[in-house]
Order: sequence, then C-alpha cells, then structure tokens
Amino acid sequence: MLASSMALVGSYVGLSKWLVLVFPVFLLAWLRFGIAAVAMVGWVKRGPAEAPLRLHDRHLLFVESFLGNFLFSICMLFGVSMTSALAAGVIMAAIPAVVALLSWVWLRERISARVMAGMACGVSGIALVSIVKSSADNGASVSWLGNLLLCAAVVCEASYVVIGKKLTGNVSAKRISALVNLWGLLLVTPFGLWQAMSFQFSAVAASAWALLVFYSLAASMVTVWLWMTGLKHVPAASAGVVTVLLPLSAAGVGVLFLNERFNMVQLAAFALALAGVLLATWPSAETHASVGSNL
Repeated sequence: MLASSMALVGSYVGLSKWLVLVFPVFLLAWLRFGIAAVAMVGWVKRGPAEAPLRLHDRHLLFVESFLGNFLFSICMLFGVSMTSALAAGVIMAAIPAVVALLSWVWLRERISARVMAGMACGVSGIALVSIVKSSADNGASVSWLGNLLLCAAVVCEASYVVIGKKLTGNVSAKRISALVNLWGLLLVTPFGLWQAMSFQFSAVAASAWALLVFYSLAASMVTVWLWMTGLKHVPAASAGVVTVLLPLSAAGVGVLFLNERFNMVQLAAFALALAGVLLATWPSAETHASVGSNL
C-alpha cells in the first residue's frame, strides 16, 4: 500500500506538468480538492467503532492538511511549472533524508553519520540538476525558483509522513483522507474562486478534464488512503524508505510521456540523489539486531 501510494504520487507530480499548462495553479488545486470532497463525502462520518476526535487530533489534522495538502500542492505545482519533471524527480529523492532530519527535530531521534552523508548526497544531486537547468536556460532564475519550491514541497511531504504516523493510531485512514482534504479545500477556496472568475472553462479539452479527475482522485483520495492504511502497520522510519518510488515514478513520467531525456549530468544527479536515499534509509546492523530480538 505504501509503495502504491508513492508511485501514484510520483505519477501525478509528473503529469501535473500538463495540467498547469491548462489551469492556473490555485484553480487547479481548488478543483482537485472539490472533486475529491464529492467523492469522499461518505468518508467524513465517524465509524461506530471509532472514538471521537480529540483536540490534539484536530490540530494534527489541520497541520497535516496545511503542510501535506495545501502547501505541498502549491509548491509542487508552481515548482513543476518552472522546471522539468526530471528535476522534480531528483529533488523529491531527498524525501527520506528529510524524514530522518524531521524525526531528529520533532522526535529527538539520533542522526547517524551515514544519514548525514546521505543528506549531503541528496543536496549535491539537487544542486547539480539546478546548475545544469539554469545553464540551459541561459542563466534564467526561474528554474532556481522552481527547484526551491520543489525543495519546500519535499519538506511538506516529509512532515506529512511524520505527522501521519501519529494520526493513524486514533483516526481511520478513510476519515483522515476525507478530513485532510476538506481542510485543503477550505484553505485554497479564496484563491481558487479568485482565479475561477476570469477563467474560460469552455476552452478546456475533454482530455484535460479526464486528467484532472484522475489527478484529483489519486492525489486527495487514493494515495492518502493507501498511505494512511499502510502507515498504520509500518514504522515511520521504514515508510520513509518507500518514498523512493515517488522520484522514480515522477522521472519515469517525464521520460515516457513528456518527451524529457536523460543526459549524463542529469543521470549523475539522479545517481547522487538515490545514493543519498540508500545511505539514509538502509537498515543498520543495530536495526537488524533489534528486529531479531523482538522476533
């Protein structure tokens, strides 16, 4: 479930490159949350075996939506519109390392030297792809801004992973998905309405509407439900490893569907990013020993 969730996220990160050419970013986000809200209307109600929401859970749901839905969507959509899906894939490969960093900040978990080396590899890959993209654009700063926004999206997604683990112990996966989406709809509605007032909906092709429906259901409904259901049974640190499928899927969409091509420098940047993932998330001997003793 975790792997399927991250593969879907990566696919719509890449495919959103098409959508931002048709819809303004805030309108796109608003339509996404709105379509998903209709699809998940039956998920909002509390189940008979589910305890009422505590005040702490309500706060976590808002923060989860603000970071993982609202800010992630805005940063990702604006970022992808300013750079390539391949660059997005390299940058998203830093998610596991950022999960480890946030675990240290929020949960006071110790970061090993190997994890720090993994973070350095991830940063190097991001810097390399940014330099190459800027050179190709004759020094234009727009790609740097796009990559910076994608880096912010990485922090939002990593926060989503850490916060989600706390929520799954008290709230069902379906209800988390529906409530987080409703918060996202509420947050983006003023901006979405503002852009909708001057947008020509009649000019949108049927294929774009179909892709929008897929994006909405995948981003707000299916991936969240898959992730929260899987996260309930898997430690957050282990779940961080699975996020490697997000950048791989995003880059694959860029190559297969958006006619983007790998060059040697981009390949080196991606190799650095994936090396950082392996360094940061590969189980240590202590982890194996701990698992073995628990078994």
